[in-house]
This record gives sequence, structure tokens and C-alpha cells, in this order.
Amino acid sequence: MNKKMSLSRKQNLAGWAFLTPATLLIAIMSFYPMIQALILSFQKGKGNQLTWAGLYNYTRMFKDAVFMQSLKNCFLYLIIQVPIMLVLALILASLLNNKNLRFKGLFRTAIFLPCATSLVSYATIFRSLFAVDGLINVILIKLGILDVGYNFLSHATSARIVLIIALVWRWTGYNMVFYLSGLQNIEYSVYEAAKIDGATPFQSFWKITVPLLKPTILLTAIMSTNGTLQLFDESVNLTGGGPANATITMSHYIYNMSFKYVPNFGYAAAMSYLILILVAVLAFVQMKVGDKRD
Repeated sequence: MNKKMSLSRKQNLAGWAFLTPATLLIAIMSFYPMIQALILSFQKGKGNQLTWAGLYNYTRMFKDAVFMQSLKNCFLYLIIQVPIMLVLALILASLLNNKNLRFKGLFRTAIFLPCATSLVSYATIFRSLFAVDGLINVILIKLGILDVGYNFLSHATSARIVLIIALVWRWTGYNMVFYLSGLQNIEYSVYEAAKIDGATPFQSFWKITVPLLKPTILLTAIMSTNGTLQLFDESVNLTGGGPANATITMSHYIYNMSFKYVPNFGYAAAMSYLILILVAVLAFVQMKVGDKRD
């Protein structure tokens, strides 16, 4: 009995020995900065000249026109881009799951490749494509749709559309992989039985694919919501937040408040915590709406 207890204790100690370094690193590199940022969010001042301010930074956000614009932009991208991207990813995954389709590997790789592209590189590519003398304008002029090149990135509506197109291009393949993985766990005989019973491809998709992939769809919806509310690279590198802050995101504005303008770390920390709250609330709502398990 003593030997068994001794062995059990050795195993427990070995487990804690492996866990301790990772736990310490997570605590030091993640949780400690989070606590410090929370304390910082209740302080105001420029640079390192900080004083206690209570809820001043949190109330200030709702009076800040630029921050409110960034908040609206993020929710606009969330409402438009995320559903388009997820639906497109689901449709592509269903098409590429067909066992009779030739060159499936080639198509899957081609659709997934954009998300392997550097964030800065792909933003630069889209900036070049939609420039006044870019490929898109050249095509539109050749087709007779435009007489002269249109500056997409200097107009608010078109700049937002370009950013949304870029996001869909970049992340559709990423979500498609999750759906393909889920589809691999659905027996193909289910679709064959539905076909024998007279189900159309759309009925099979709506009645079989979507319900069985519901947990995966919920996962991708939560991840996409999280990512969209924290958008940074596209705003910085593709549109520069312009024109006139028309495309700026919350993370971009936080960066500006921390490093571009005179540093206001307390205000930036408060905005960061608002993003955390928004992500947590939306994830909770999506879990409650999407997960119907008892």
C-alpha cells in the first residue's frame, strides 16, 4: 500500500514538475499584464505621469467621436463580413467534400493558401489591386464601366468594401478547413440515403450538413467575432484607418493612443478592456443561442 501511495505521489509530483514552468510563464506573461492593464485603465495622464481617475477613461470612450467611429466600424465588419465568410466557407467545404470531385487536394490548397499569406503582404497586395492605376481599375476601364481610375481607398464606403473583400479572401479558407474536418466525420452513406429518398443537393445541405456541423459553425462564429473585434493589420496596412478614420478599428485606435500620439496608456487600457467585455458578452450570447444541448 505504501509503495502504491509512494508511486502515486511520484506521479503527481512529476505532473506538477512539468506543469509548473508553463503555469509560471502564463501567469507572468499573460495574467500579470492583464491585472496591470486593469489597474492602469483606472488612471489618467500622459506618458508615465499617471494619477488615479476612477471611471474617467471608461466614460470618456463614449464621448470620443473617433473611438465611437471605430466601434461602429468593427460592428459593421462583424455584421457584413463574418456571415458572408462563414456561409461561403461552408458552401466551399460541402462542394470539396464530394468524393467524386477530381483534384480536390489542389482546390483545397488553393482556397486555403490566402490564410498562409503574411497579413502585411496581403494588405499591401489589396492596396495595390485597388489603387487608381491598379488591376481592378484597369479591368473596369477595359470593360467600359469606368472612364478613369477610381480611388477606392479615398472614399469611405468603397474603402470599407475593399477591407471587407480582403477579409473574406483572407479568412474564408481558414474556416473552410474546420468545416471540412467536421464533414469528414459524417458518413457519406447519409448523403447517399438522402439522395435515394429524393432529396435535392440543397435539401441535403440544409437538412444534413448544417445541423451536423452546428458545433463547428458555432466555434467558427465565436472565433470570427473575436478576430473581427480585434482587427488591426487590415486597418493599419490596407486603409491606414482612412479616409478620415472611416475604416479605423478599435485595436488600431488603441495602438495610436499608445504609440503614435502622446502616450495615454490609461485610456488605451480602458479601451482594451471594453473589447474584452464585448468579446466575452458576444461569445456568451452565441453559446446560449447556438448550443441547444440540455
